[in-house]
Amino acid sequence: MAMNNRDARVLACVDRSPFAAVVGDYAAWAARRTGVPLEFLHVIDTHEAPAGRDHSGAIGLDAQEHLLHELVERDEAHSRAQRESGRVFLGELRQRALAAGVREVDVRQRNGVLAEALSELQSGVGLVVLGRRGASATRTGRDMGRNLEWAVRAVQRPVLAVTEEFREPSRVLLAYDGSAVTRRGVESIARGKLLQGLPIHVLMAGQSRRASSVDWATQTLVSAGLEVSSAIMAGDPERVIAQSVQAREIDLLVMGAYTHAPLRSLVFGSKTTDLLRASKIPALLLR
Repeated sequence: MAMNNRDARVLACVDRSPFAAVVGDYAAWAARRTGVPLEFLHVIDTHEAPAGRDHSGAIGLDAQEHLLHELVERDEAHSRAQRESGRVFLGELRQRALAAGVREVDVRQRNGVLAEALSELQSGVGLVVLGRRGASATRTGRDMGRNLEWAVRAVQRPVLAVTEEFREPSRVLLAYDGSAVTRRGVESIARGKLLQGLPIHVLMAGQSRRASSVDWATQTLVSAGLEVSSAIMAGDPERVIAQSVQAREIDLLVMGAYTHAPLRSLVFGSKTTDLLRASKIPALLLR
């Protein structure tokens, strides 16, 4: 997350949902603050077949051959239309990011599955940005998109999971548990530019509370020139974090990401998804 390497870039994952512009706006914000290039990635889901007429009544050798030819032509036409539509879609997002002040913006489009694409493309990426909801969640009404957890598990990079409305972050809450993940996150925040100039509240919540660990995190960030406050609070982490977010008018949550198993550290007794739901604000998921 330090993104001090000149070869690092922000990778914004977008689909054809109403939230793509918001993902782009947050990605542009991150790219401007860190001074790195921005790239938009649009993955066309090859599992989504084009709609067509019912062929269940087609029988016989001639009918089968004609049907096969018709299906191949229809699939090819559908693929061409998807690629062209995606090209226009990405072009509009690129122009929006350039207008927002990002100096270098690239686009990439490919077929497949988002998690697999991210796993292959993460080299040279300093931050991945994607929406908590996308096209699939819009159709099903879910509050969390199916791609979010898969994507986060697929990459070894920090992920900024954004909500449905862009608001430039001005106050940050670091949900700190003293784990290796959050300790690395503290060091990365201290080295990087992304959160420079933003007040950060370090919060340790839960049954197991270690003042010395919080002191280390606070001092590390203060030594990097950041404005930092800290607190240690008992209680259910979801409730404590949600209350602190509201009371302090926090607009960016920083926390540990998914592991191979549900996140159950000394502090967080619930899954990462539960904490995301409780916070209801953009979250920077550390790796």
